[in-house]
Amino acid sequence: MNFPTPTQPASHIGQATAIELSRAEAEVKAAVFVAKQNPRDIESAQAEMRFVCRQYAVAEKAFFSYPKAKQTIKGPSIHLARELALIWGNLQHGTMELSRDTAAGQSEILAYAWDLQRNSRSSQIFIAPHVMDTQKGKKNLTDLRDIYENNSNLGARRLREAIFAVLPSWFVAEAVNLCQATLDHGDGTPLEDRIEEAVREYAKVGVTLKQLEKKLDRPRGEWTDKDTGELQVLYQSVYRGEITRDEAFPPERITGDEITKKRDQKSGPTPDPAPDASPEPADWPEAAQPPQ
Repeated sequence: MNFPTPTQPASHIGQATAIELSRAEAEVKAAVFVAKQNPRDIESAQAEMRFVCRQYAVAEKAFFSYPKAKQTIKGPSIHLARELALIWGNLQHGTMELSRDTAAGQSEILAYAWDLQRNSRSSQIFIAPHVMDTQKGKKNLTDLRDIYENNSNLGARRLREAIFAVLPSWFVAEAVNLCQATLDHGDGTPLEDRIEEAVREYAKVGVTLKQLEKKLDRPRGEWTDKDTGELQVLYQSVYRGEITRDEAFPPERITGDEITKKRDQKSGPTPDPAPDASPEPADWPEAAQPPQ
């Protein structure tokens, strides 16, 4: 019997680990076999994709949007990627936290997408620092829930790219165009009602009409279907926590003159000095006039 010497690393694998490795290997082989035996119907997948992308509930979550370097970055979201992966079929995807080092303040995460039928795989292992950007700078995360949410958010971005890497480009392009058209036309509500709803919903989170008009670079009376669609995409990005409200709509800067003007308006006009209670000599009665 051979025992590991001090110069030879021990390579013993525990029973639980060995069982898990065997189970994972068998699961992969079974998934590949099933995919080969039940190939996808491309025409059926395309028809289902067209039906799904015409649903407003899907279209309103199909994009992300955030400002960067005075430009707006927009693209298909992880929600659309997962929906298309489900429709395309025979495609496994997900994220896995491989390790977490609280002392170093980082996690190692795997994001992958695997087309079992075509044996096409896209994966990426990356380091997720336990750090969150705030208005006051970077904040180190120590709470387990904050770390989990941060890792999930960073993992979703890599997963989105992995899924789109294995899906056919024509399939994704048609889905994006259909979702954009659905979003622009709304859910059947008249344009003016959609504008009113957008202004009202943004007001609830502290975004003014002036900020919305500045973002779209046109007054409310000139907004179009596409503009309301853009506002919906941005609102969903803020709601999902992909960007903050202040990143999407930087707070308005108030000048010193505006502060003085607002203070004067609040205090009201300066009252005239109170008149003297004593009547002037010329107004006195003749009999009461002082001697000359």
